[in-house]
Amino acid sequence: MLNQVAEGVWVRQSEWVWSNAVVVRGEDGLILVDPGIDGSDLDRLADDVDRLGTEVVAGFSTHPHWDHLLWHSRFGDVPRYATSGGAQAAGEAREPARQMAARSASGIPLELIGLLTPLPADGGPVPGEIVEHQAHAIGHAALLLADRGVLLAGDMLSDVLIPLLDPRRPDQVSAYETALDRLGEAARHIDVLVPGHGAVAEGPEVAARLAADRAYIDALRRGGEPVDARLEQDWLSGPHRSNLEQARRSSG
Repeated sequence: MLNQVAEGVWVRQSEWVWSNAVVVRGEDGLILVDPGIDGSDLDRLADDVDRLGTEVVAGFSTHPHWDHLLWHSRFGDVPRYATSGGAQAAGEAREPARQMAARSASGIPLELIGLLTPLPADGGPVPGEIVEHQAHAIGHAALLLADRGVLLAGDMLSDVLIPLLDPRRPDQVSAYETALDRLGEAARHIDVLVPGHGAVAEGPEVAARLAADRAYIDALRRGGEPVDARLEQDWLSGPHRSNLEQARRSSG
């Protein structure tokens, strides 16, 4: 079920990589941020949204990876926004994203994946401040709801995922350093952090998440091996090796 984490902000977590779908109440209605993951999750999210008694007026995708590009017809035929770079990348990668979704989950409406439009300069119906950066994916954006003390961080600041460098783009270590600086500034205004995957962080845990990602990236910058509890998960060994190789190429 939806769990309320702040005034007008609810989170529903999927079993698939602890993915968080977020519902935000805006002035005109509800905005769904990164809804997912499989068809049953989307259906149950639609049930939860119906119980809120307010219509969905928009969607928002934090970045153009397949699991953040999903939608369901029950949410309505409404605009689905992303940053300009994110919307363009999603359009270019729509077919691969559909293929990955079909392999990775069940019951997803594949025809609705990645139908994004650039967020207007005034934010349109999406409340808060967009914190855009280039770490992890093109056009990645966090959503800062400073009036509610909440930061929706996308695929950053997770307690279960290490920083994941985009292997197709140069010098992601620097991109992560810049992104963490921007998110750190945004975090000064919040009490609640919602990552794309993992547990919601509150209070002192927010600073701990920032410190963990910074320590990991600092180790990559130095050419060392990070000491990070998240690496105890065997399935992250491959992405971690990819990060190490990319960091070495960038420094060389």
